[in-house]
Amino acid sequence: MIEDKNQSLTPLEELGEFGLIDHLTGSFKIEKESTVKGVGDDAAVIDYCDKQTVISTDMLVEGVHFNLAYVPLKHLGYKAVVINLSDICAMNAEPEQILVSIAVSNRFPVEALDELYEGIKIACQKYKVDLVGGDTTSSTSGLIISITAVGSVKKENQVYRGGAAEKDLLVVSGDLGAAYLGLQVLERENNVFKVNPNMQPDLAPYDYIVGRQLKPEARIDIISLLKELDVKPTSMIDVSDGLSSEVLHLSKHSGLGFKIYEEKIPLDPMVIRTADEFGINPVTCALNGGEDYELLFTVAQSDFEKIKGNPNLSVIGHAAEKNSENYLMLKDGDSAVKLTAQGWNSFERD
Repeated sequence: MIEDKNQSLTPLEELGEFGLIDHLTGSFKIEKESTVKGVGDDAAVIDYCDKQTVISTDMLVEGVHFNLAYVPLKHLGYKAVVINLSDICAMNAEPEQILVSIAVSNRFPVEALDELYEGIKIACQKYKVDLVGGDTTSSTSGLIISITAVGSVKKENQVYRGGAAEKDLLVVSGDLGAAYLGLQVLERENNVFKVNPNMQPDLAPYDYIVGRQLKPEARIDIISLLKELDVKPTSMIDVSDGLSSEVLHLSKHSGLGFKIYEEKIPLDPMVIRTADEFGINPVTCALNGGEDYELLFTVAQSDFEKIKGNPNLSVIGHAAEKNSENYLMLKDGDSAVKLTAQGWNSFERD
């Protein structure tokens, strides 16, 4: 929440719904040729000509998906956009437009929403997407953000979760487990602050992992990289709920099993150090943590030479036989653990 004792804050009722929309979206500029009509009419108008339209939506609820005690509103706005753009990237598509809807209580002044929309605006500028609509309404249970992302892809380039074939290589971008450990650090420091408000958190030693939690990035650069390498994935998904859950999704939709190798899972040194600090296996963080928003995909073995040695990509396993189980092959080379979905579940009981 924004706080400034020297500034008079503006209550939402002073602007009203439509005044608030104009206030929050008036500075957004149209960048895409595909955007015929943006904010300001009953509906947006989009023209993709010969491309397929790809649409995804996601909702973030205060107290479920974020805690404003340690999540800055600007970061929240940025992250809300990015996690939706990540879904578009996971279809091998290019994000083009977003629609933003919020439900907000009167404990938020206009200036707080300015912070939220500043983060949204920064994300739009970085990823070159247009804000073309949405909705605002009141809430009695905190802040709720719903973003719909719209993208486009040529029909011959679209990639689904199903499509992997036996012996395809399983590849992941970036590194895993950082966002989960960043959350653990933030939760720990918040609990310390509750006990002793004079104890200010020192997050500098954890800058990378905290950044991965508060300000993730959509891997649209990987989509561009694969095009440059002339590699089309056979299946793809983004890592939002943990590596194990995403592997199981690919398995279900492709109808075959996967073997992933413990020593091949990419881990940042800070992830390893912080996991040790918390007494957690860093591989467990990668498998079950979630919110990394890296891309997990399969490619034909014939494409191995094209991706081999690329610092942005790690081959972590391969597809097995049809209707087989999914296993993590341990470092000792002789043991295997059956993969289970232990990642994020918003309906799981506390």
